[in-house]
Amino acid sequence: MLALILDDAEMNNLLMVQALKPVADCEPVTFTCPEKGIAYLRENADKIGVVITDYDMPKLTGIDVITAARAVPGFAHVPIVMVTSLDQRSLRHQALRAGATDFLGKPCDPIEIQARITNLMKISAAHRQEQDRAAWLAREVAKAVAVIESREQEIIALLMRAAEHRDTDTGDHIARVSSYVGVIARNLGFDPDRLRTLKLASTMHDVGKIGVPDSILLKQGPLSVEEREEMQKHAERGRRILEGSKSDLVKLAAEIAESHHERWDGTGYPRGLKGEEIPLSGRIVAVADVFDALVSERPYKKAWPLERARAFLSEQSGQHFDPRCVTAFLEGWDDVEKTWAQAA
Repeated sequence: MLALILDDAEMNNLLMVQALKPVADCEPVTFTCPEKGIAYLRENADKIGVVITDYDMPKLTGIDVITAARAVPGFAHVPIVMVTSLDQRSLRHQALRAGATDFLGKPCDPIEIQARITNLMKISAAHRQEQDRAAWLAREVAKAVAVIESREQEIIALLMRAAEHRDTDTGDHIARVSSYVGVIARNLGFDPDRLRTLKLASTMHDVGKIGVPDSILLKQGPLSVEEREEMQKHAERGRRILEGSKSDLVKLAAEIAESHHERWDGTGYPRGLKGEEIPLSGRIVAVADVFDALVSERPYKKAWPLERARAFLSEQSGQHFDPRCVTAFLEGWDDVEKTWAQAA
């Protein structure tokens, strides 16, 4: 590792380098200009094991150097030693507050330098090893999480494939709904991880339709009261299919499956929730799901033009739909049109 040495007197730097020769795995780098030394530190922070800085230098003092060094990302635990001929308690306190680790007095004793720097380099090396191990553990955890997520996605794909056998439009519908959900969530300020999870969970919003008879699911024309009641059971069925999982993704999917037919004004199903009683995930999917249903041809209806469906969402804002979700959807209208154009 590098030992960064800053002293405006070249002779002092040479003496320090000479004193450090017996220190194992220590490569001295010297600067007589503290500004250049700090610039070097910023570019090579990950290679430096210890900093040794004089206090009394022109333009910048040793305390200025310490303050600048501690401001460099990842440099908080690298030992910094201040060298000074002054024996002032207040100065040492000031240096400690700035982030100094240790002190050396002038004239420097080579034996003392070797002992202190050897110990500090060992501390620095141990901390670096700990950081490397933490980084390795983070990589291993990320790999394990990726495997789990891959398995979750495989399960979802299998569930959706089963649903597609019931309804030939299901695959295209869930892909478009997922895209629209992404538009809404992005404009609501979701971070990328939360957005991705919501989009994936939304693909299972109608999994409960697996239990709806074909005579109802594929019926040409309006449903009877009894048939509509049977169709509406798919929300609770979807929740029952998905509930009980330890996966956060599947838990979210269960929440969506049950709540995406609730209405902002409380007239939805299955629980008649109102306003913010409805989970945000369900409110988002409600807008995306209804919009896609309106602009798609179904056995019981013709497809609506996009602008008519857009007007419907605006009219139903604050009644059927959460106004914030409608606004977020319409703010991404260009992306909505692109998604529909790709599917057309």
